[in-house]
Amino acid sequence: MSPRASRILVVGVGNRDCGDDGIGPLVADRLAGRVPAGVQVRALGGDMLALIEMWSGRDTVIVIDAARAMMQAGRIHRLEPILEPLPRELALGSTHALGVADAVELARALDRLPRRLVVYAVEGAVFEVGARPSAEAAAAVEAAAGLIAAEVDALVMGQKEQAHA
Repeated sequence: MSPRASRILVVGVGNRDCGDDGIGPLVADRLAGRVPAGVQVRALGGDMLALIEMWSGRDTVIVIDAARAMMQAGRIHRLEPILEPLPRELALGSTHALGVADAVELARALDRLPRRLVVYAVEGAVFEVGARPSAEAAAAVEAAAGLIAAEVDALVMGQKEQAHA
């Protein structure tokens, strides 16, 4: 296990009982066994303030959440909110009172952002309580998991190469 791998956190955010809002935890489930040892993968049901605590002491945090469909359900967006605020039009945190964008901005104001923060937002269409994920968003789970696994692998490999240099 790379000691730096333990400084990477992946968090799937969402409510599994509200259709496409459960995409974040579904992606987190799909990442089990696909990321290097030491990388922590968690699911978070809705307390976005807990997200700030989770990433405390981490160098890199990757968050996966559902977003209201702007263009097409199942479309995946990769965003880096360290550089600029998350776009409000994505409506991240569709069924959470306090969403990912709010947690990021609160952490920014408190100077508690991780060094690197990446948000993968999957556009969804169905957010009703008791609903199953839409076919489009469900199909995006594997694609998002693949993108995130590749990004985490590259981060860990890059860290190992830097350690040997």
